[in-house]
Amino acid sequence: MMFKEKTFVAVWFGFILVGVFGETDTVKSVSVLEGDSVTLNSSLNEIQTDDKIMWHFGNDRPIIARISRENKQILVSDVSFKNRLKLDDKTGSLSINNTRTTDSGLYEVTISRSSTVTKYNFTVKVYARLPVPVISSNSSNCSSPSMSKCSFWCSVVNVSHVTLSWYKGNSLLSSISVSDLSISLSLPLELECLDDFYSCDVAHSFTNQTTLLNSTQLCQPCSMKDCTFCCHFPEVVTRLVISVLVGVAAAFIVMYDITSNLKKG
Repeated sequence: MMFKEKTFVAVWFGFILVGVFGETDTVKSVSVLEGDSVTLNSSLNEIQTDDKIMWHFGNDRPIIARISRENKQILVSDVSFKNRLKLDDKTGSLSINNTRTTDSGLYEVTISRSSTVTKYNFTVKVYARLPVPVISSNSSNCSSPSMSKCSFWCSVVNVSHVTLSWYKGNSLLSSISVSDLSISLSLPLELECLDDFYSCDVAHSFTNQTTLLNSTQLCQPCSMKDCTFCCHFPEVVTRLVISVLVGVAAAFIVMYDITSNLKKG
């Protein structure tokens, strides 16, 4: 009989805990680019008269915003966010405008209704905007009289937790990854004449930036004294074909003149 009483008390106490604290383990992940806006949904369709909503941020859980329909007040703490916070007066959802990387962290909303307290957690990650990769080249040297190569470099500065890659069309040629903070990256590429579309891409899990290889501007023909074929192989072939056609035309004209003179004679 004593065991049954203890069991009843334990179950009754468990119901009290659920009724008071509600959901406490719900975590949603939100990602946003620096400078954009993000809204954290309170999960309410409409605030009731006795609802009290508080938003917390960081490990110490300071209150950054709160709303009470009972007092018809919306109070927003702008100490850390400098007038960038906005509360929806109907749902209690929190919006952060002009986001910064320092806004990344854990957000918690506490919804008090009668004897029930419900909590939702949000993990927000604000990613810095990636720089556009810069492609440079050095095609002044030729490897041999019968073959030349163009050397390219793709570079980005002040990046962290990114991957820098070279692509030929949609196929990955090479890549390098880094997890350090604010460093510069460079990735080489050596080609024997361009035969497809090449691009350099810098990316992390949320976004990327791509630069296409402009062969006309970056790959200059090598000196004909050093090599025969260069990265502008199509241009060389075109010039050669034109030269042959001009030679054939000139020979035809000469032969025509000789034949005409023989007939006259």
